[in-house]
Amino acid sequence: MRIAVALFEECEELDWAGPWEVLASWRELWPDDRVELFTVAETTDPVCCAKGLRVLADRTWDTLVDVDVLVYPGGRGTRAQLGDERIRERIRSLASGGALMTSVCTGSLVFADAGILDGRAATTHWASLELLAQLGENIDVRSDERFVDVGAVITAAGVSAGIDMALHLVARLASPERAEQVRTAIQYEPRLGSWVENSDSSG
Repeated sequence: MRIAVALFEECEELDWAGPWEVLASWRELWPDDRVELFTVAETTDPVCCAKGLRVLADRTWDTLVDVDVLVYPGGRGTRAQLGDERIRERIRSLASGGALMTSVCTGSLVFADAGILDGRAATTHWASLELLAQLGENIDVRSDERFVDVGAVITAAGVSAGIDMALHLVARLASPERAEQVRTAIQYEPRLGSWVENSDSSG
């Protein structure tokens, strides 16, 4: 199972690092599942992410072959990719080649711009839901779902939703039991509002 995580200028850090942590934990803790995980970018020069983190990709798009899964993050950098025919063709080629296409946050805008969300249900960051609908044909925008799996494509909502999507990916590619094991290993226990409930308000 060869999983590529895309990087590009001004990609949102947690959009890719969250799924990376999930998938890398799966790879490291259960090597018999034979997961190969790597990052890919235009070059192997440093990529500056949205919040200033600088990272190096493992591979370049020019050398990428035989990908089973693509994880595409969002962030401000996606806007510059819209309308870029080279990127559109890259996304279409991977999708038509049988790769499972997954996105986090506004990464789905790039998918929509390439046409691979036409006639499908999808989601994105709450602030970009209207734009998502405008970028494709008959996209069924799901505003209240953390992620949407339509078979060939999985889209996740904003930022932290990528962790949920990645755990779903483990469940789909391996088993729900393996996904639960990974969730436990990384101690991911989302409780909405827990940072408020557990805070000391006494001053």
